[in-house]
Amino acid sequence: MLVALMAHDKPGALDVRKANRDAHLAYIKDTGVVAQAGPFLDADGQMCGSLVILDVEDMAAAEAWAAGDPYAKAGLFDSVTLKTWNRVIG
Repeated sequence: MLVALMAHDKPGALDVRKANRDAHLAYIKDTGVVAQAGPFLDADGQMCGSLVILDVEDMAAAEAWAAGDPYAKAGLFDSVTLKTWNRVIG
């Protein structure tokens, strides 16, 4: 099942994002369940959140992945939403 993780960073947390980016990208690679991913950008073109499409067995697996993300562990996010997603194009 595909699950969209939409996360919005806490205000002023760009340094936290940058400090944990390498660990986050390694986690994506090592876990092998990310179909697509990339940052949201603010009006100045700076990273301010994340969109991650997970290909997992169930919502519990998506929740576990989200909890294990180094960004989440570092307290980067103000909010995280997980929604089942249906790919129609692409």
